[in-house]
This record gives sequence, structure tokens and C-alpha cells, in this order.
Amino acid sequence: MSWLFDFWRSSIGGKVTMAITGLLLFGFVLAHLLGNLQLLAGPEKLNAYAKMLADTGALLWVARIGLLAVFVLHVVTAIRLARGNRAARPVAYAKEATVQATFASRSMVFSGLSLLVFVVYHLLHFTFGVTNPEHYARKGAGAGGHDVYAMVTQSFAVPAIAIAYAAFQIVLFLHLRHGMQSLAQTLGLNHGRYTPMIRTLSFLLAALIAGGNLLLALSVQLGLVEVAR
Repeated sequence: MSWLFDFWRSSIGGKVTMAITGLLLFGFVLAHLLGNLQLLAGPEKLNAYAKMLADTGALLWVARIGLLAVFVLHVVTAIRLARGNRAARPVAYAKEATVQATFASRSMVFSGLSLLVFVVYHLLHFTFGVTNPEHYARKGAGAGGHDVYAMVTQSFAVPAIAIAYAAFQIVLFLHLRHGMQSLAQTLGLNHGRYTPMIRTLSFLLAALIAGGNLLLALSVQLGLVEVAR
């Protein structure tokens, strides 16, 4: 396994790792959004979806642990590459040449760490019921015998929780948009003909995912769904 570790520590290996883990995480957030959109269809649909996931048993926990490991590897690799870039240029430029660099590109490590914090909070909130046990404890036909629809709607009925989730979707949008552009660069797709199309596509996909999550976070506040009593 030493060759694999050595490859990961190389610049090329780090970029390949970022590309692979980024694709896996993108697929997850897309699937996660499509599943959670059942919230807009009502309690029966969302609870049935949650129960279907819960019925997979140990496989669900394998997937959760695997995804968390992929996320941590993604963040750790990004930090290592960023530190390597700084080490390669120990003396800063007299004038920062960041005219072409976007805010998203300059803050990828920060946004990635922020999203890791959000994932931990999200797990403590909806998966383990630590942060708001009064919402989690309600029994029903959803995952683990819990009323998932009630848990979600009662949580998002709290303005502070809804705003917190909404704010992280803005961070997710910035991270996804630049991440997809970086993936295209890693794959060697930078070209005068393709770059504008890649930028547009990355914007649209990031807006679709983050916007969908934002809609769910604000669904109760906007009156799109009713709070379960």
C-alpha cells in the first residue's frame, strides 16, 4: 500500500484524488437532493422514502461511513495541496495577482471545511437527533420508526435552523461551481472552445443542487409544506 500513499502524496496523485472524491460527493449530493424532494410531496412520500433507506440495514451505515471517509479524504487532500502550493512559493508576490481568481477559487479550503462542519451538524440533527431531540423523538412510519416528515418540518419551522441550512447552501454553491471547473481542468478540458460552456454548465448544476436544497430548507418558511403537529 506504500505506493498508493506515495501516489497520493504526489501533486498529480493529489489532483486525481480530488477529482475522484469530488465526483463521488457530487453524485451523493445530487441523489440526496432527489430523495429529499419527497418532502414537497407530503408526509407519506417522505416517510416511505426514509423507511426504504432504513430497511437497507447495515448497508446504509456502510454507505454513510464510506461517504464521510470520502469527504474527509477530499478535505485533507485539498489542505495538503494548498499547503504544498504555499510552500512552493515561500515569498509572497509584491503584488497579489488575483485579478482573474474568483472568490470561490480563493476560498475552496475554507468552504470545504465549512461544509464538513455542516455535514457533522446535519448528522447530529437529523440522523442522531442530538441537537433537537424534541423533533427527533416523534414516532411514526419513517426511518427507525421516527416520523421523518414531522422531524424535518418542525425543524425548518424554527427560523434559526432554516436560515443556517440556507446559508450553507450558498457555501455549497460556491464550492460546487469552482469544484466542477477544477475537475474539468484536471481532465485537461481547458480550451477556448469548451471553457465558456464548462463555466456555464458548472454554474447551472451548482445552482440546481444548492437551489433545490435551499428551497427545502425554506419550504416551511415559504409555506410550501405544512408543519406536522
